[in-house]
Amino acid sequence: MIENELEHKEGPSWNIASRFATFEEADKVRTELLLEEDMQVKVQWLRKTDMYAVKTRYDRTEEELREKREAKRRRKKKLNKKRRKK
Repeated sequence: MIENELEHKEGPSWNIASRFATFEEADKVRTELLLEEDMQVKVQWLRKTDMYAVKTRYDRTEEELREKREAKRRRKKKLNKKRRKK
């Protein structure tokens, strides 16, 4: 028995760019968005609303995500420091 050695890693979250009633409309927008560099695009059927959603996310490396988190921590720390002085 051969086991799969590749481990699944979570990527950045998907954002809904737009919603459409038909797949053809959503696919047209998807093909236009695919021209952008470092962007992932997919069409997903939303069962509850009976519509198609075009979802996007930017392909970022782990280092870029870490830097973004660190910058957010620094901003929060600075803001909390200002609030304490009042």
